Amino acid sequence: MTLFCLGSNLVIWWKGKDLNSSSILHRLYRLILLLPKTKEKLPTHTQFLLYLTRMNRDSILTFLKQWGFTLLIFLLLIGASVYGYVRITSLNQNIALLSNRVNSLETTLDTTAKTLEGSIKETHTSLSKELSQEKQKSSAIEEKLGGVEQEVGSISGTVGTLEKLSKTDPELLQKYSKVFFLNEHYAPERLVEIPVDYTYSNTRAEKIHASISPRLLGVMNAAKAQNITLYIKSAYRSFEEQKSLKSVYSVTYGSGTANQFSADQGYSEHQLGTTVDFITTGLGGELAGFETTGAYQWLLNNAYKYGFVLSYPQNNSYYVFEPWHWRYVGVELAAYLKNQNKNFYGLDQRDIDAYLVKIFD
Repeated sequence: MTLFCLGSNLVIWWKGKDLNSSSILHRLYRLILLLPKTKEKLPTHTQFLLYLTRMNRDSILTFLKQWGFTLLIFLLLIGASVYGYVRITSLNQNIALLSNRVNSLETTLDTTAKTLEGSIKETHTSLSKELSQEKQKSSAIEEKLGGVEQEVGSISGTVGTLEKLSKTDPELLQKYSKVFFLNEHYAPERLVEIPVDYTYSNTRAEKIHASISPRLLGVMNAAKAQNITLYIKSAYRSFEEQKSLKSVYSVTYGSGTANQFSADQGYSEHQLGTTVDFITTGLGGELAGFETTGAYQWLLNNAYKYGFVLSYPQNNSYYVFEPWHWRYVGVELAAYLKNQNKNFYGLDQRDIDAYLVKIFD
């Protein structure tokens, strides 16, 4: 301990302005001389050292002169070692403390991470369920909206159909041959003249329902394109015209015979403005024998494409076979009758009425 104190004082002195070896030895000598004067009770080994100083100061001075610097270095090394040991011990303690803190933090982080992972999984599961529920709700809403749209579309379609029907003459698809009656005041909403290029007579103007005119001209042009000679012998007839014609037939052929091929006024399809009698060349202007011509065969194969059907085929229940008499009923109904090999008057009126809304489509 004394050596350490001596070393410490020597270090302090060493930091002074006078750093030569004689000065250091002088200061060490003074320290040794002053030590016996202290009143403090010193440890036994210290007293022993002081005793040695009193007994042989000259020897000590000689020793210090020879080994003082080495002793100083030795003392400094001892002090540095002690200081290093203390610092290392302190650092080890600090490292142990930090290690404990790190372990604690790692444990805390691990626990927190597991807690967060569990919380995230729970949140994910909860959100997935909620999202699934929202999707189900959205799907239900879409289905309801789809149903509403369908209902709206259906209503709109119904309204459109009703509006279309309200603008369509309901008489156009009625069975008038000895079934329904058209009064003397009925006439199509609008009639147009058929171009003379398509009529058989150049002196009498023939008229047709305005909405059917494009379909009729389509038949005539298609026949002409395929080198089929086809003309229109008769088209619209009013109530009075049919009455006059029937009177002539009754006088000429007798009423019984006339009733077999000519309708009474009010029962003729010609009054609708949707029916025509076709004729071709080679018959002397007569209708009889039309069924033997190429024009008739062409009509059988093609007239339905334009909405026309044969009203009175062979073995019908109303009139004699009239191969020249064709009525417009609409493309859809005409195609149905052609494909099913059925006759217009063989259908129930309620089934026929279903096609009225599409008659001009």
